[in-house]
Amino acid sequence: MPEIPVKPVIAITMGDPCGVGPEIIVKALQNPAVAGRCIPFVIGDGNALERGLAVCRSSLAIREIFAPGEAHLLPPGSIPLLALSRLDEGDLLYGRPTAASGDAAFRYICTAARFCLDGSVAAMATAPISKEAMHRAGHDYPGHTELLAELCGSDDYVMMLAGEVLRVSLVTIHEALKDVPALIDVEQVLKTIRVTAAGVARLTGRQRPRLAVAALNPHCGEGGMFGREEHDIIAPAIAAAQRAGIDAVGPLSADTLFYFARQGQYDGVVAMYHDQGLIPLKMLHFDDAVNITLGLPIIRTSVDHGTAYDLAGTGRASERSMLAAITMAVDMAGH
Repeated sequence: MPEIPVKPVIAITMGDPCGVGPEIIVKALQNPAVAGRCIPFVIGDGNALERGLAVCRSSLAIREIFAPGEAHLLPPGSIPLLALSRLDEGDLLYGRPTAASGDAAFRYICTAARFCLDGSVAAMATAPISKEAMHRAGHDYPGHTELLAELCGSDDYVMMLAGEVLRVSLVTIHEALKDVPALIDVEQVLKTIRVTAAGVARLTGRQRPRLAVAALNPHCGEGGMFGREEHDIIAPAIAAAQRAGIDAVGPLSADTLFYFARQGQYDGVVAMYHDQGLIPLKMLHFDDAVNITLGLPIIRTSVDHGTAYDLAGTGRASERSMLAAITMAVDMAGH
């Protein structure tokens, strides 16, 4: 008898229970392709998930579990739920997160990360959180990325957003544009290239992916007329990466390199700041981009959108990014 392939177990964190997280999770898990490729289970709030089922008019049934290993024992048509909270009505108002909902979202993330680290699950996929609510609860992190880096004890982490066509990582993330030049140095650019190369290799299965590295200034600084970051920082970092065996090219003008990346000339792009990289990516992948934290000892993917409070409770929020996040987590676990 041939061996039956073991499907990876994927932990899905609910994110902010007052946002669209419960709804997009329900919608994604209704897709039969998910159950066909992995064993998913939700870490979240029981009341919020029950409300999500009603909003989406779903026929799926919630089955509470107490450990990841129980998820595969449930019958088809089930949503395995590890319920870490059952918030009361006052903490589950759509679009009005509280300290209690922020603390719950924090605990979902910590639990999923622990499962990834101890090998109980192959990967985690996360729904959007409210940073404000987490701050109210005393958890002062800019977002998922920084929290997970601390939980994993990692300093070499990089944020990447990826779709079927473009994969873009960022040297600086959520920073004021006026602060970006001072935050870019050779070490930071080189680290981003190195971590991106390893991450794209895992995403694509290609041992030596080709990376394009963007310039910071227009026209690559125009020989120093518009700035010297290309000459003094970015080019030396690329040269160091090349000496280490990484196939990286640049610095390249951002106003042209994305055209060629779209044509498939590059497996990934390293951008210097948030909007430089994410505007072109979202032009192509507004609904189906995935946020990936590279450089961690675990696999973490996420939706590429926020809590969408204006849509919470309507059932209209698209599940495409959540579905893509789960799918990409499965692919990375396989690679």
